[in-house]
Amino acid sequence: MAVSVLLIDDDEEFLAILAERLTIRGLEVTTAASGRAALDLFGTAWFKVVVLDLQMPDMDGLEVLERLVALNPAQQIIVLTGHATVTRGVRAMKLGAADLLEKPVDIRELVEKINTAAAGAPTVPAGNRAGRSPYPPQEETPRPGLLRTLRGLFAGGE
Repeated sequence: MAVSVLLIDDDEEFLAILAERLTIRGLEVTTAASGRAALDLFGTAWFKVVVLDLQMPDMDGLEVLERLVALNPAQQIIVLTGHATVTRGVRAMKLGAADLLEKPVDIRELVEKINTAAAGAPTVPAGNRAGRSPYPPQEETPRPGLLRTLRGLFAGGE
């Protein structure tokens, strides 16, 4: 079964090209060109992984991230941005992002990150398509990439 991915980016041309490239690699891709559209889609379907742009005009990516995690704390979210700062990257990770990648992204690296995140995503019962976590709140678990990202940010300073 293909990994279901919700791809969120306000650049519609980039969104279409990336969706096509991910689909060719066997992923099941749904797109949203805004944060609000993504939240609407999230309420109707279950996605193993969300790939989210941080810089969007209608709703900041950090706000979208926060809302998605509130709906489903176990959601695997990869932030993909061309406007990364250390502060926003650390905030995204603290809010629950599984990983952070900068544009332009190597498609092989993105697919690898998506597959890694999908392996850590909970399985949803076939009848549950509500877009919310069917699981009770769980204890904080390490997210793929978090320690590596934090170590990279603070390399050399202990």
